[in-house]
Amino acid sequence: MPYDDVLNKLFFRLSLFMRLKICDKIQVEKNKKSMEFKNKYMVWFFAGGETHDNRFNIFTGSFIRLMKQILEDDFEFIRGIYYNTAMMNVIWALNNAQKPIVDPANQKITSAAFKQIISSGLSPDAQLVIISSSTGSIVAAQTACYLAEKNRNKVYLKKPFHLVLGASMISPDSDLFKQLIIYQKEGTIGTIIHDEIQDEGDNTTGVGGLTVREAYRNALGLMFPFISGKYSGPSFLNSHPEKGHIHRKRSKSVKKAVDYINIILVKHKLAGEHYSQIAEKILKEITSFHK
Repeated sequence: MPYDDVLNKLFFRLSLFMRLKICDKIQVEKNKKSMEFKNKYMVWFFAGGETHDNRFNIFTGSFIRLMKQILEDDFEFIRGIYYNTAMMNVIWALNNAQKPIVDPANQKITSAAFKQIISSGLSPDAQLVIISSSTGSIVAAQTACYLAEKNRNKVYLKKPFHLVLGASMISPDSDLFKQLIIYQKEGTIGTIIHDEIQDEGDNTTGVGGLTVREAYRNALGLMFPFISGKYSGPSFLNSHPEKGHIHRKRSKSVKKAVDYINIILVKHKLAGEHYSQIAEKILKEITSFHK
């Protein structure tokens, strides 16, 4: 049975953690978690445009469950800021993928995301990690620029915060991405993970381009590759689990969640050694069950 079929059934039919008793196995580790870890890290996730507060695609639902299992109260996902339809969220992302928003405080989505992060009891001493995927990477990048600008004098955070832009529509040549690099060089942003967390063969990467016009031209080319001189099939509109576009297929994949966690928490240890060890144990449980 394919890897994702096994994992999807574990998550959505067999209740993965209860069947494998992962909760029991790592509870001892969690009981050992001393007060020194409280408020030491805070991880926020910006999901893609299909997400609603209580309805997710398979990747997003799996990622949130696993991250909650690993980080408990030190993980949250941004809620209540997106439009009701995925199409409107994509349009917003296409319109805002090229450069930092001039007045993010008066922009509903970035303002709401910023307020959620800073009003959540975030300790100034905490290591903040912002993770994102797909259209959520545009919202995360814009919010990161807003936060970095507001935090120049360490008003909210004493440490540079980390940023993960997965399955991202942002072009590395865009003014938006370049501004993130400027903040990184200035020391307000720490690690930026971008190239390493894109899906191989996903031609939506960087679709936002350098101008809004280019973004829409790219988006149309992805949807109708047969009339595009730039893109080849399958169409982004094809969501077939085997023959569909890779971006759509990976959104239905638990393995994408596993890959994300492996890169972010285990390899790069963005939330520290303690959470890295817990994440590694959970991922090993999943792998050993598959074998």
